[in-house]
Amino acid sequence: MHRVRTATIVVLALGLFLSIFASVAAAGEVIDRIVATVNGHIILQSDWDEALCYEALMNGRALNQFTDDDRRAVLDRLIDQELLGEQMKSASFQHASASEAASRIAEARKQYPEAASDEGWRAVLGKFELSEKDMLAHVQQQIDLMRLVDAHLRPAVQIDSKSIESYYREKFVPQLKESGAGDVPLADVSAKIRELLTQEKVNELMISWLQSLRSESKVSVPGATGSAGDGEQTR
Repeated sequence: MHRVRTATIVVLALGLFLSIFASVAAAGEVIDRIVATVNGHIILQSDWDEALCYEALMNGRALNQFTDDDRRAVLDRLIDQELLGEQMKSASFQHASASEAASRIAEARKQYPEAASDEGWRAVLGKFELSEKDMLAHVQQQIDLMRLVDAHLRPAVQIDSKSIESYYREKFVPQLKESGAGDVPLADVSAKIRELLTQEKVNELMISWLQSLRSESKVSVPGATGSAGDGEQTR
């Protein structure tokens, strides 16, 4: 008798599960899917979609303006973020605070006149399917990653005076003439040129570093030719 009751309960539970599954399938609900793995860490379709929304908002672009190449580039950046994030675990540096992120967010809001009020800003975020919490997390992550890159690469960059003078003569002065501005002494802009050249070199080194990290890592992108929004499944 006990076995009969147990079997009956199992059958009823299975029937209930199947009925729920069928109702969800009928509704056409989208299942999150794996779009990439980085050293065993999963990147989901929802992660990709959210990253697309974030980049669209930050760049003042509509999502439908993103080409397949643009979308794949966003996925590549997500993979790079995962690789850098692994390096961050072993690095000792101060993570971005909410107040630091707030100043970056304030700059982003200036792109949208309707975001002058908090209510208007939330409406803008809603159009991009982002919450204030999502926005804060993305900005903090970006600050942390750039802080990591600077700490790892900037000490290796040395800009000499000849490089500064060459940039001033070959690029800065011609740009001044094109704009019709007056002459600016090298001494007045030397520090800015040094920082510009330093940042350019850091960017070059970062590309090499990421290539090295990828070569040392296990990165898998199922259906690599697809883009966010493709290959959705239903349940």
